[in-house]
Amino acid sequence: MEGELKKLTIESYKKIDYADKVGEFSVMFNPTSYGQKYEVEYEEASGKGSSGSSQKFSRIKPKEYTFDFVVDGTGVSAEKQDVDKVVKDFLKVTTEILSDTHRPPYLKLFWGSLISECILKSANITYTLFKPDGYPLRAKINAAFSENIEDKKRTAQEGKNSPDLTHQRQVQEGDTLPLMAYRIYGDPSYYLKVAGFNGLKNFRELEVGMQLYFPPLKQKKTS
Repeated sequence: MEGELKKLTIESYKKIDYADKVGEFSVMFNPTSYGQKYEVEYEEASGKGSSGSSQKFSRIKPKEYTFDFVVDGTGVSAEKQDVDKVVKDFLKVTTEILSDTHRPPYLKLFWGSLISECILKSANITYTLFKPDGYPLRAKINAAFSENIEDKKRTAQEGKNSPDLTHQRQVQEGDTLPLMAYRIYGDPSYYLKVAGFNGLKNFRELEVGMQLYFPPLKQKKTS
């Protein structure tokens, strides 16, 4: 319904495909503003004897979002809540290490036109008002989230999977280095070069969640 109040909501999931929801948190008060950061990385390339340098495109970094969430336990402007419990509920949904994945959950942010698949990068909590016994009555959560899109979906969104670009990939269950090299270059034999580029002593010992870089490699000519 138009004009209906919708609270900013954070959902948590076990896996990056967002098929197994494990928790949810809705803010007490919607933020009055939020930050959205775009960052493009370039590499400087200069020739010998040159005083200047050209900027070679490297990658577009994941978008970042920053929010300030207010938690109030005085009951002045909303239903009275336990500030300490609300903060703990926020941290449980966004940062708790899951027993079966051994990592914090993947998150989804929902608010109006903003829908983001992301992870929590940081949360700074400031308590500003207290009861006589020291228990908090008001807090502000400054939270930073980073976009975290599953590789296949990101590749589809970018519309390219060129072997002439540097790619970053997170090792998933069942991945092998030859298989990952095949996805990027169309040729599994590049796995040794990828292993060397990433400083891997044993290419067979990949760990789930490990970040690997796949550099631009000259493809073999086919006859």
